[in-house]
Amino acid sequence: MASYDADVRDDGGAESLSLLGGDVLVIALFVTAGSLNHGISPLSEPLAVAETVAPFLVGWFVAAPLVRVHERGAVATPRRAARLAAGAWLGAANVGLLLRGSPYFTGGTTWPFPLVMTGVGLLSLVSWRVVAGRLLPAGEGEPGH
Repeated sequence: MASYDADVRDDGGAESLSLLGGDVLVIALFVTAGSLNHGISPLSEPLAVAETVAPFLVGWFVAAPLVRVHERGAVATPRRAARLAAGAWLGAANVGLLLRGSPYFTGGTTWPFPLVMTGVGLLSLVSWRVVAGRLLPAGEGEPGH
């Protein structure tokens, strides 16, 4: 008899890829929106925007597997979707902020940038994940199905 954990780790590829693609899109969109808000156009300065997005995507790729946000059942219920997305983003935002404050990226992390990135990221990713759970066909987001 397989354990619940074994079922959860067996992530259907399509669900995981859809969630990952959505996560990357949501992160890129809200960071790009912030860049636009500061007068940096992704069309005229694509590298500047990419350099702002990159540390947070790296943070997501580090934190998301630790929290298991891409495994089967990650969006089975709104509460689970929100909890996993929030946990992953709190880790990802911190990794992203550490990278952005390093000599390898420009821009820095002056106040209130960390607060804005953490808050907007939480709102964006939690909302996306709850909606994604509603959009999956019945049963596909549940462990063992």
